[in-house]
Amino acid sequence: MNSNRMRRAGILLTLLLLTPWLQAAPVMVSGDWLEPRLGQPGLVIVDMSVGDAQYQRFHLPGAVRLPYQALVQKRRDGVSVRIDDGRLAAILGILGITPEDHVVIYDDMGGLNAARLFWELERIGHKQVSVLDGGLVRWILDRRPVDNRQVQRPRVRYALPEGGRDNDAALAQVRNAMETGKPLLLDVRTEQEYRGKPRVARSGHVPGARFWPWDQAVDFDAGFVARPADELRASLAAAGAEKGRPVITYCRTGHRAARAYLTLRRLGFDQVKVYDGSMAEWSRNPDLPMKQGMEP
Repeated sequence: MNSNRMRRAGILLTLLLLTPWLQAAPVMVSGDWLEPRLGQPGLVIVDMSVGDAQYQRFHLPGAVRLPYQALVQKRRDGVSVRIDDGRLAAILGILGITPEDHVVIYDDMGGLNAARLFWELERIGHKQVSVLDGGLVRWILDRRPVDNRQVQRPRVRYALPEGGRDNDAALAQVRNAMETGKPLLLDVRTEQEYRGKPRVARSGHVPGARFWPWDQAVDFDAGFVARPADELRASLAAAGAEKGRPVITYCRTGHRAARAYLTLRRLGFDQVKVYDGSMAEWSRNPDLPMKQGMEP
């Protein structure tokens, strides 16, 4: 083999080895996908189960622990919002995560906690991030391996990537969406919250917002896995959310809104934002209108 052929062969081999990392990570992965990859270099599993005690009892082998509350902070007005990018980068570094790692996140709440970190990592431009479908619940039901040893990866310096996703909606953007109908506002709280209470003036929803509760996305009886994509597309379309239409999700604190964000991203929606301040911020401002009842 001459030198040119050897060089071409070397380049081809390098591309083949890099192909898995050049491809976009799936938004959600199954236990069948994850189990054979446990312990693989470049893969970091993050446990966001509801409590530290659960992690101490058992967790996925090799998983590092991240409490949900580490990702939020209270402003002076009492509204919980995301932490700043510098603090997020510091947390990722403490967990031993680099920008090149494929991060797989799970919880025991149908993705409710995991979705928050998924949203954050997409926002800062982390290239490879997925959520484990069904989380710890489906994993245990499938009798997959667990461990109870605390995992501490070597600390690193997480350098914030460039070119993150524009997925964080400010109050002004929500107000503009209310006035223009673009993007679509999706209220993902309960029907009672959306409807409001007649004797509570600052209750109800943002005028024009459509109702789509976040938990429609989860089949709790089947081990907290995501419901079929076709079923979700139909219910979202009935609420006015169709692929290609920009969407802003909100709830009370941004928690459930992030889970709805995960659902939309799984279904291929590219223009999705979370209103992080959500109703906790909106309802505090008497100059912003509220609407009661089930009509948008």
